[in-house]
Amino acid sequence: MLEGLSPIYVMYAAAALTGIMIAEGCYLLYAGRSDKRTAINRRMKLAENKISQEQVLIQLRKERGIDGGGSILSLDRFRALRTQSGMTTPLPKFLMITSGIALALALVAVWKGLPLLFGLILLLVLLPVLPVMALRSMRKRRHKRFGMQLPEALELITRGLKAGHPVPVAIAMVSREMADPIGTEFGVVADEVTYGSDLVSALNNLFDRVGHEDLPLFVTAVSIQSSSGGNLREILDGLSATIRDRGKLRRKVRAISTEGRMSAYILTAVPVLLFTAIMVLMPQFYRDVWDVPKTWYMLGGSIAWLLLGNAIMFKMSNFRF
Repeated sequence: MLEGLSPIYVMYAAAALTGIMIAEGCYLLYAGRSDKRTAINRRMKLAENKISQEQVLIQLRKERGIDGGGSILSLDRFRALRTQSGMTTPLPKFLMITSGIALALALVAVWKGLPLLFGLILLLVLLPVLPVMALRSMRKRRHKRFGMQLPEALELITRGLKAGHPVPVAIAMVSREMADPIGTEFGVVADEVTYGSDLVSALNNLFDRVGHEDLPLFVTAVSIQSSSGGNLREILDGLSATIRDRGKLRRKVRAISTEGRMSAYILTAVPVLLFTAIMVLMPQFYRDVWDVPKTWYMLGGSIAWLLLGNAIMFKMSNFRF
């Protein structure tokens, strides 16, 4: 049966098999080393640059705008928002990007027919609004990840305490074993304790940097234990369970309130989609009234009422506890 098989096809099959085996070998070689090369969080990546741990701490604090006066604005709430968002981009560069986006949107609006005065007003509104909205969105995503990691971090600390480690060492274990954002944040706590800060002050700084609503429970538990004693392992076990239950309750409430949010989304999208469809299918529909100033006032009033209605609907469907 093999006598009629051409040798050239055998060579092709052997070459293909050899190529597959070489590719698999390269993949296994890379996969075997990737765990050693890849740092699990931002703090460990900086430590790979052969700098001291003190320099790592200084770099992390500068990136977050905590040291060195990294903010060109003196507004404390804006600086706190920037810190809690976890943004590592320098603030002047970030403001240049958002200002460029605001200017581009204003120019597009003027190019599409918006009067120059309204374009200028739109630019002045977007200049402060865009950075705040971007930072709030980043902080929200970061809080969500941090809240999901916090119970696991508390359980890891509890296991470290059961093994006989002191609290700072157990916290340092979190920085080595868990990804960002909680890995780097707990690593900063461990570094601050190493370089002279007391544990309670370092944990209070952690809450100021992160701002997550579950952190005060952990900070208070450690503060009470350090001042009056007690079994911190049992406290953290109960605290981990409590935080998990709070997370489950939040997700349940969010699922129940989905109807209100979807109604707001739909009521917002319908006028926008209808206006877009009219402009695409019948561009002459608003031609006679496009240059009338009253048209823009009425359009602005309609948008204002739409935003007000959305704010009320989101307020009714948003529960904080």
